[in-house]
Amino acid sequence: MELGLFAMPAHPPQRDLRTGFEFDLDVLRWCDEFGFQEGWVGEHHGVAWEPLPTPDLLIAQAFRETKKIRLGPGGFILPFHHPIQIADRLSVLDHISGGRLNFGIATGGLPCDWAMFNIDGTTGVLREMAKESAEIILRLWTQEAPWTYEGRFWKVTKPEKMFDLFWHHLKPLQKPHPPIAMAGTSAKSDTLKTCGEKGYWPMSLSFNNAYLAGHWETIKTAAQSAGRIPNRKDWRIARQILVADTDAEAKKIAIEGGMGYFEVEYNLKLLKAFGILDSLKGDPNMADSDLTADYMASNNWIVGSPETVIRKIKDMHEVTGGFGTLMVLGYDYVDNPKAWRHSLELLGKEVYPRIKNL
Repeated sequence: MELGLFAMPAHPPQRDLRTGFEFDLDVLRWCDEFGFQEGWVGEHHGVAWEPLPTPDLLIAQAFRETKKIRLGPGGFILPFHHPIQIADRLSVLDHISGGRLNFGIATGGLPCDWAMFNIDGTTGVLREMAKESAEIILRLWTQEAPWTYEGRFWKVTKPEKMFDLFWHHLKPLQKPHPPIAMAGTSAKSDTLKTCGEKGYWPMSLSFNNAYLAGHWETIKTAAQSAGRIPNRKDWRIARQILVADTDAEAKKIAIEGGMGYFEVEYNLKLLKAFGILDSLKGDPNMADSDLTADYMASNNWIVGSPETVIRKIKDMHEVTGGFGTLMVLGYDYVDNPKAWRHSLELLGKEVYPRIKNL
């Protein structure tokens, strides 16, 4: 098993954008220092709680200030970009990184972004756009000119050399291209099905062990239908994780800090709006009002001392049947950076050595 970070990045709306960016950069440095193998940075446009529309800006700077960790957008929302722009930007990023780039794909799931980009996200068109864009990007990276792709959404030409001076020359350092991943939340997620069909790395954004039930079955079934053999080593799972010296201290930092604030003030409202709030409940008959930070820290989050967190991770490993990378969801601890840094350090130095052989 490997260890990673998945950063939305999460910041409260009142957080100054530069301050949040600098904190996220610090976190990626810390992850590299403490032996994390990978980190992912999300893209959002109309979400004040996840205020980074340009993950490649943060990643480019982080590559210059880290040594080993692999980084990638988690992911670029392909329908909001022209495929040539993404292909070329990622090619440069891969060279800057020395071949440490991962490529996360996203389709865009928020109504505000749909309105801003004038796309009806309720029709499934975003998934089709993302698939077409990914196909064009891969052709730009792997197929020699000349060719023209005429799709439903884009027409792209890779021309022959012109005047012996001009041609599409940008390709990633990694051959044939950086690894590709997609994130999904529900067990029947279309993105998880796409991962199975295409052989992309599946990333499950999960709230508790029970909610993970069925994720791998979806991935496996889609892979087998496409004639592929899925590998659990490729499966990544993101969870709310905070480690401190004692269980009581960890719970206090989680509830009273950035994790609790984000989950209560934003994520609970988001899940309720999307009609999936029951995914957090141990008992479906629970009242919504009982979903407090204290309840979630005790029942859903992986919070505690190193010993407690190790036990909870082993329980999750057993329930899921095994996965390749455990990803820590990132939170805003600008007001208490020492606590978050210590949590990442305990994960890397005390927890990870005892779970890496799972």
